[in-house]
Amino acid sequence: QVQLVESGGGLVQAGGSLRLSCAASGRTFSTWRMGWFRQPPGNEREFVASIRWSGGSTSYADSVKGRFTISRDNAKNTVYLQMNSLKSEDTAVYYCAVQGDPARPYNYWGQGTQVTVSS
Repeated sequence: QVQLVESGGGLVQAGGSLRLSCAASGRTFSTWRMGWFRQPPGNEREFVASIRWSGGSTSYADSVKGRFTISRDNAKNTVYLQMNSLKSEDTAVYYCAVQGDPARPYNYWGQGTQVTVSS
């Protein structure tokens, strides 16, 4: 089992910045990739960004490229999402997740943290 705890959400004005953190504990040695997802009000959950735990290669949704940066601290078992130039459409509950096997879906999820961007 892997436990994930997100933090760093809050209310910010459009154009502002926030940094989300996700601390992992438990069987973290089984982590292949960690990702951030979000669920805007009334919409389905969508992919935001991901990072390979070994090597650090990253991937981003087109909607956040150039504004968001995902990073990790292997020693702290923590992944971060630096969000700059925030827009009202970034308002959502943000979740981090762990993918233990590249052939399988993300299998561990955090409880989510609310990000609200006011215009």
